[in-house]
Amino acid sequence: VQLQASGGGLVQPGDSLRLSCEASGLSLDDRYEIAWFRQSPGKEREFVARIIWNGGSTYYADSVKGRFTISRDNAKNTMYLQMSSLKPEDTAVYYCAAADGGSSSSFSIYNYWGRGTLVTVSS
Repeated sequence: VQLQASGGGLVQPGDSLRLSCEASGLSLDDRYEIAWFRQSPGKEREFVARIIWNGGSTYYADSVKGRFTISRDNAKNTMYLQMSSLKPEDTAVYYCAAADGGSSSSFSIYNYWGRGTLVTVSS
């Protein structure tokens, strides 16, 4: 099983960026809940957003609500994180994750993790 995240980069405050995460070795259609987490230097990994297996419900951290949008395309076995109005405090390594049981914002339920993609927001 592999989750391959991509799309990170260096952007300026106020810019937008879309992260992608393609899954292989598993089918997201098999009721996997998926999520994005992030980790900044010196900080613990924190929840960013999650979406239930059929895309019917989404959940966001307060810090990104209204600016980030999580989505999934089960047919492409890919998840996305559209980020807008980026702020310097959004700078972090972003990780995609998938859980084959449960529904939670806790990283403990996620069985599979991507390596992460670095997002740097700086002027």
